[in-house]
Amino acid sequence: MAVLSFNHFNIRAPLPLMEAVKDFYCDVVGLHVGERPDFGFAGYWLYLGDLPVLHLMEWTDAHEDALDTPSHLDHVAFSCEDIAAFAEKLDAQGVDYRRKDYDLPDGRAFSQLFVRDPTGTGVELNFVA
Repeated sequence: MAVLSFNHFNIRAPLPLMEAVKDFYCDVVGLHVGERPDFGFAGYWLYLGDLPVLHLMEWTDAHEDALDTPSHLDHVAFSCEDIAAFAEKLDAQGVDYRRKDYDLPDGRAFSQLFVRDPTGTGVELNFVA
């Protein structure tokens, strides 16, 4: 038995916040909306290429426990390229970010941009040059 690969992460939120989260991950991170089964409630599957890596679901008053359940999700991370273009896009969209730069043992540069999505979840964008 072994873990084969990353499948997806899920964010649940009231409809207006869910829409803001969708826009953030599409417009800022670069995912795109794709096919999703009809689960009987609003939501999206956001794709990285052909992989549905982020599932969004509307959380309504019918699910009252959602408001009392603390989240322990700290951040999600994506491997990226062209840090200058990403930083320019974040600046243009008014998205606050923090940057950290490191040297990898093999001499390549490793940089990270840290942002928060509309739910407060951290998003780590990683770049190796």
